[in-house]
Amino acid sequence: MSIRHGLLALLEHGPRYGSQLRSDFESRTGATWPLNVGQVYTTLSRLERDGMVAQSGEDDAGHALYVITETGRTELKSWFEAPVDRSSPPRDELAIKLAMAIGAPGVDVRAVIQSQRHHTVKAMQDYTRLKVQALAEIEGRAKGADARERDVAWLLVLEQLIFQTEAEARWLDHCEARLIRLSVTAERRAAQHPNTAAPLLGQPSPPVSSEARSGAPERPPG
Repeated sequence: MSIRHGLLALLEHGPRYGSQLRSDFESRTGATWPLNVGQVYTTLSRLERDGMVAQSGEDDAGHALYVITETGRTELKSWFEAPVDRSSPPRDELAIKLAMAIGAPGVDVRAVIQSQRHHTVKAMQDYTRLKVQALAEIEGRAKGADARERDVAWLLVLEQLIFQTEAEARWLDHCEARLIRLSVTAERRAAQHPNTAAPLLGQPSPPVSSEARSGAPERPPG
C-alpha cells in the first residue's frame, strides 16, 4: 500500500495537518488499512525531504499544515497513470501456509483449507452487508461533494474486498479438489509401491495386505 501517494492525493484537495490526513485517509478507505499519526508524520517528513510537500503555516488551533508541491503533483500524476506492478507480488500468508502444510507431519491440509474457507466466506458476507449500507448512504440522502466522494471511495474499496474474498474462496475450493485428486493418485501408487511417499493430505493410508497387493482375495482370520 502506498501511503505516501495516498497522502499526496489528499493534499491535492488542499492544506492538511497530520491527524486530519489520517482521518481523511481512513474515511475514504473505511479504515480498512488504519494509520497511526506517527506513521503519517514519518511519511510527511520523507515527502518533505524529497521536495513533494512543504509546510505552510498553521491553522487556528496551531496545527502545522502541509501542502503539495509541483514535484509532488508530478509524482502523483505518474502514480495515477502507471499500473500497479504485479511482477513482485506481496507475500500472501495463506498461500505460504498451504505451501508449508503440504507434507507437514501431523497436519491435515483439508482441515486447514476448511477452516480458512469458513473465515473467508464470513468475511465476504460481512463485506457484502457493508456494501448494502454504503449504497444506502450514497442513494439515501443528498450530501455535499466531499461526503459523497468519501462514500463512493469506500464503496470501491468494499467491492474490491468482496471480489478478493470471492476469488480466495474459489481458490480454496480448487486447492482442495486438486489435493484430493493428487492424494488419490498417491494412494494408488502406495498400494502398488509400498515405499512411496504418504498422501498429500496428511492422512496416512490404511495398511495394504500382501494379498491385496498381489491381487488375491484376503482370507478372513481364524
